[in-house]
Amino acid sequence: MTTRFKHALGTALLAGLAFTFVAPPAKAQATKHSAVQAPKPPVADRKPHRLILQVNTNEPAMMNLALNNATNVAQYYQELGEKVEIEVVTFGPGLHMLRDDTSPVKARIKAMATSTPAVTFKACGNTQGNMSKAENKEIALIPEAAVVKSGVVRVMELQEKGWTYVRP
Repeated sequence: MTTRFKHALGTALLAGLAFTFVAPPAKAQATKHSAVQAPKPPVADRKPHRLILQVNTNEPAMMNLALNNATNVAQYYQELGEKVEIEVVTFGPGLHMLRDDTSPVKARIKAMATSTPAVTFKACGNTQGNMSKAENKEIALIPEAAVVKSGVVRVMELQEKGWTYVRP
């Protein structure tokens, strides 16, 4: 026992406190604690990451931001060797992104379709129909776009399935 401890023990005994002293083991071993991580399943067995990007404005800057987000996310997971699915859903004024006659980003989307197959594009059928009536003409979409009945419902249903939602 150290002198300091003996003094503290004596002071405690004088104060009427009783306790039992247990000496530490002769050789205390320092243990290194490390977090145990479960091994990651093989890439083929992992659930893919899923992202919805909503575009509902007719602003080229917003459309390009959505495309930048899609490209960056796809590249990130590709570099990790992990699967990813990205769906760009357009509705309202955002449908201009996928219109053949008004899209300011159609060349970029065409290039992305071949270079980044993880990204798909959905157009709101309700918006397309309303624009057709308002403009009194058929609204043609770019070949890379697929029509869904309702863009908002599509976003909701994907979220209900666990997809992550981002509005650039």
